[in-house]
Parts: sequence; structure tokens; C-alpha cells
Amino acid sequence: MAVSDASGARPAEDLREAMCPHRLVLEHVTSRWGVLVLLALMERSFRFSELRRHVGRVSEKMLTQTLQTLERDGFVHRDAKPVIPPRVDYSLTPLGREAAERVRALAEWTGVRMEQVEQARVAYDEARAARTA
Repeated sequence: MAVSDASGARPAEDLREAMCPHRLVLEHVTSRWGVLVLLALMERSFRFSELRRHVGRVSEKMLTQTLQTLERDGFVHRDAKPVIPPRVDYSLTPLGREAAERVRALAEWTGVRMEQVEQARVAYDEARAARTA
């Protein structure tokens, strides 16, 4: 997720998007925080501070950038209510719900297959150690 310059432009991300737009969207959806935000918003809408607590260990800046990126891509709806104090709720759009369901399937698959992944890691580490010894 690129940082905007003073004009609001995001040159590096804009160039990558022009070259391969679907890859950039995939990066947004499968980023560490993108996955966690999408999964959280599948449950219900959240205010920013609630979402930050729910996701856990995400900085305010990173959560803001993630939400803005997902909103720009059409996955997240930002509902700012004109009240005092200001209230902003985040929820999934229909497109975001579809993406979140697919991300959830991958997350569930990793949970089911984690033991096999751990076994593969141990075998790899042992083989690598044997080659360097």
C-alpha cells in the first residue's frame, strides 16, 4: 500500500496497477491486514477503534491504510455519520463479502492443513541442516 505524495498521487502503486491490475488487487486482499480486516467485517460492521481491537496488533496508521485501500477497491464501505462525536462505521460491500468468503476458505484450509505444513517445514529444515553440516 503506497503512501501518497503531497498532491495525493501514488506513483509507484499507480504504475504497478497499470501494469498488472489484478495482481495489485490480489495483494490488497491477501495482505496480512487485508485478510484480517475482511474476515472481521464478515461478522458485522465495526467502528475503527472496535476493528483495531478485534484485529489486534495493528497500528492505527496501518489499519487506516488498509481500510482506505479496501474501500478504494470497492470491498469496504465507510459510513461517516454527521454526529458529534463523529461516528464512522466500516462494513463489507457485496464485492467485499464475496472476496472475504474466498479468503475465509483459504484461511480455513490453512487451519486444516497446518499439521502437514509443520511436518514439511521440519523435513525441509532437517534436510537443509544435513546439507550444510
